[in-house]
Amino acid sequence: MPDELMPPARTTTQADVLVIGAGIVGAACARRLAERGLRVVALEREPAPAAGSTGRSAAGVRVQFSEEVNVRLSAASIAEYRDMADAGYRPIGYLFYVPQSQWNAHCEAARMQQRLGMPVEILEPAAATRIVPAGVDGYAGATYCGLDGVVDPHGITMHWLAGARAAGATVRLNCAVRAIARRDGRWQVAAGAATTEAFEAGWVVNAAGAWAGEVAAMAQLQVPVQPARRMVYATAPLAPAPSYPLTIDLDTGLWFRSERERLIFGLANPADTGFAEGIDWSWLETVYAAALRHFPWFETLSLDRRACWWGYYETTPDHQPVIGEMPGAPGWYNACGFSGHGVQQAAAIGRIVAQEIAGEPAFIDMTPLRIERFAKGAAHAERLVV
Repeated sequence: MPDELMPPARTTTQADVLVIGAGIVGAACARRLAERGLRVVALEREPAPAAGSTGRSAAGVRVQFSEEVNVRLSAASIAEYRDMADAGYRPIGYLFYVPQSQWNAHCEAARMQQRLGMPVEILEPAAATRIVPAGVDGYAGATYCGLDGVVDPHGITMHWLAGARAAGATVRLNCAVRAIARRDGRWQVAAGAATTEAFEAGWVVNAAGAWAGEVAAMAQLQVPVQPARRMVYATAPLAPAPSYPLTIDLDTGLWFRSERERLIFGLANPADTGFAEGIDWSWLETVYAAALRHFPWFETLSLDRRACWWGYYETTPDHQPVIGEMPGAPGWYNACGFSGHGVQQAAAIGRIVAQEIAGEPAFIDMTPLRIERFAKGAAHAERLVV
């Protein structure tokens, strides 16, 4: 970026690593990097951590994916969450209802998950209805994994940031990135709200979530991450309180799960991309129509508009994250584009980012998630995206 586009600043904060974003992924990276003795500064645009996609997620964690790398990342992360007091991990399970057209591919993925040691069960439709009642016409079967469940993304983020600070990291809130340039082998970043500050480091970790594409563009880099708005609708309190796993209908894309005395539910609108804000109430009619197709008992549920919310997915063309150093941009490391799976994989990603920046091999092979896959035509889409 030309010098005249970098806002002036009185002093420059020096660091080894600048982590852009203090959501759950950025927090994991900041902690693991700081634990290695690196000078870490995390820059967060919001007034509080976990205020973006992290705090607005449906909080699910699962190992049921079609791509092996995602199974490994989630399994390693769940193992860490299970032992973390602040994670709030509850293994409520994930149940996938699968139509005939997807059954063979889904079973192939389930066998891969089993080969990796995941306790995934392949069920007949009637067995699945004993877990969650459904009209089974059109379903070939279902899969269930009791290891899958939910966590507390906010609690995890705050836990990691506390650990990062204890190891010497600095977390700057209300500090949106304004400009980025590379000079003399270092990254220079201008950030702030009312007052612009200057930061400089040898490494930048792009963990900016839905804004990761825009952040990269400031550095004249192209990272294919786009925002997509997602709705989470909530029922009025039910009596007795429901007890359903996170259930996914692969026929329609509908998902739902119990949340205390309510059900929360949603359905992705593929046309809802960009930085639109607020709840799309008009989409609710489509969601209910999808629900009634196989779950007629949805007709008896009432909506609580005050309990509903929305948030952003950070999507990529193949619904897989972009992990690793940017070709042609030494010191720029992407950890973004999780397409709804950031909470599920953050623990493993934090460890991997720290390993690779330290020059060590990652404990999980990240080759399928490098950005080069798009130029080489080597991208493999993750099919089990909710």
